[in-house]
Amino acid sequence: MFDNGSPLKYIFSLFVLALAIFVGSYLARLNFLKPEAATLSAPPPVEISGVMLEYERNTIGVFQEASPAVVFVHNLQYVRNFFSMRVTEEQQGTGSGFLWDEEGHIVTNWHVVQGASRVAVTLIDGKTYEAELVGREPRKDLAVLKIELRDTNVTPFSKKVADSDKLLVGQKAIAIGNPYGLDYTLTVGNVSALGRSTPAIETGITIRDMIQTDAPINPGNSGGPLLDSRGFLIGMNTLILRNSNGIGFAVPSNTINRIVGQIIEHGRPLQSGIGISIFEDRIARAYGIEGVIVWEVYPNTPAAQAGMAGTRRDRFGRIVFGDVILSIDGERIRSKDDLYNAFYDKQPGEDIDIVYLHQGEEKRDSIEIITITE
Repeated sequence: MFDNGSPLKYIFSLFVLALAIFVGSYLARLNFLKPEAATLSAPPPVEISGVMLEYERNTIGVFQEASPAVVFVHNLQYVRNFFSMRVTEEQQGTGSGFLWDEEGHIVTNWHVVQGASRVAVTLIDGKTYEAELVGREPRKDLAVLKIELRDTNVTPFSKKVADSDKLLVGQKAIAIGNPYGLDYTLTVGNVSALGRSTPAIETGITIRDMIQTDAPINPGNSGGPLLDSRGFLIGMNTLILRNSNGIGFAVPSNTINRIVGQIIEHGRPLQSGIGISIFEDRIARAYGIEGVIVWEVYPNTPAAQAGMAGTRRDRFGRIVFGDVILSIDGERIRSKDDLYNAFYDKQPGEDIDIVYLHQGEEKRDSIEIITITE
């Protein structure tokens, strides 16, 4: 179409050259796929001098102690060009995370790394390393990554976990993260409320007992730590209330401590149950059923031993719904969310008092909780 001297062809060549230089410098800056293991060292603390309020001294001290264990998380995805059909790797999102232990486990939000073809993390020294996804729990918006960590003098957060059940409204709350790609940013506020519920990534499930804070949380803060005045972990910054003026929410530290330990040990979170699967809530609502319909009862489980019945077809091929769960330990069960959270706090070996409809009649039973594989 164009001869060798075409201005358009010349401009296009310059564009391609500039793009190649930009991509090369960008990847060099991020320094992905470093072959050696990471060595994480805390920078020397800056001396706190001059006339300062005790409040300021506390904030500075917490930041200097905690920030070396905070990381920058990169969500990398393979993208195919519509015209050339070439596949390139692009950064689709960023977030925050924090070092959990000396083995290199890192905790972040699941939504930060969801859909990634590859994940990388940048440490406080500016070097970036590839991270492996160890496991996830979408129902708590939580994920565990791992980098090859050779050595560190940084205190991991597993050694500084507060009991979130003992938090009080009005306590100081310190958030550290990477909002809008601005690394190692600190914001300060208070614990504004406790026991909030927010939607989880998994449809129909809510994350309960969330911490509400007015410490500013912005895009990129997700996955970063929320700390108390001692520098102890009280939560993980997760989301902001849309169209609000700085209302943020954090997954509580007790939830993090429990789920992260399970993922590191088993590669997945452990779910308590009685050995059943259920229908989605919309099915029950469509038929005007106020409860959770049992779809299947697994053999050799406490539910099967109790005689619970799953959904089946009669001899004419018509669907006959299974038992309908109405309550557990006196708490009304109206949805998948209610059932999940009723089982969440139960430990294997405990018994639950369950009320359900069986062949149209209300039945009460005591059924043992077990660990189920999903």
